Amino acid sequence: MKTVGIVGANGYTGSELVRLLAFHPNIELSFLYSRSNSGTKISDLYPDLATVCEMDLTDKPSAVDILFLCLPHKESQNWLNQNALTDETLVIDLGNDFRLEGAFGNRNFIYGLPEINKKNLLGVKSIANPGCFATAIQLALLPLAEKGLLHDVYTTGITGSTGAGQSLQATTHFTWRNDNISAYKTLTHQHVDEILQQVNSFNNKDVSLNFVPWRGDFTRGIFTSSTVKSDLELSDIETLYRKFYEDAPFVKVSEKAIDLKQVINTNRSVIHVEKNNNVVVIHSAIDNLLKGASGQAVQNMNIAMGWEENLGLDLKPIGF
Repeated sequence: MKTVGIVGANGYTGSELVRLLAFHPNIELSFLYSRSNSGTKISDLYPDLATVCEMDLTDKPSAVDILFLCLPHKESQNWLNQNALTDETLVIDLGNDFRLEGAFGNRNFIYGLPEINKKNLLGVKSIANPGCFATAIQLALLPLAEKGLLHDVYTTGITGSTGAGQSLQATTHFTWRNDNISAYKTLTHQHVDEILQQVNSFNNKDVSLNFVPWRGDFTRGIFTSSTVKSDLELSDIETLYRKFYEDAPFVKVSEKAIDLKQVINTNRSVIHVEKNNNVVVIHSAIDNLLKGASGQAVQNMNIAMGWEENLGLDLKPIGF
């Protein structure tokens, strides 16, 4: 058994980690860290965790084998500066502090998209978990990038309200979000640089990514559609995708049109490719809190520790 601490356990990604790790056979939860809710039971904040985990949140971390950082962007570095860790502690950061620049002290954070970096994750002690939109879009584009087939990419994507975090904002209030859809951060989303860093390294030439994200009137999930041009036959493109993901247990390339509900409450991604003349559209769907955050973090932990990749992640979609 390995001991685990979760920093920022009071947030959505932190509470999802609690839910997953409470049933992980190789894990013992040691502490759930929160400055703002110290002394409160995690199940009082998240009633869905009643009978699953009744631990008190604390502002006093202890030594652990594995540490998950579920903090707002740019706060992970501050926390690590203020709290000493041994070099043997596995640190998995779910923020964006180390996705573009992985060096921090004597740690070198490895980018944690298992579908392309699995070999590099085995045995490491520092992992930068990818962003949610970045995960969905990269999984849609990387098979084409590997063949150098990407030039101009036009992507739209819609995300649920949990993507904005737990803190109430004007754009997450029920009366504003319900029955409403809006575009935000058009062409300027923070995940674009992260996506291009990986895609360009595969494509061997710079890609132009034009990304328009949307806020959806639902709770969780991400659905993206990326449009590119290619003279390849659709059957050849589908074969290319299946070959690329043949050893990826959480990616399904579907011949049929896909639905968001196929991935909600799972660590899975489903991908569907369509083509008309020389225009190709790649659809990709994930659960933003699982494959886009906490589930992928557990997947990365499993790989780093040398455990089965799907350990603790055999989850059924919520269909109804």
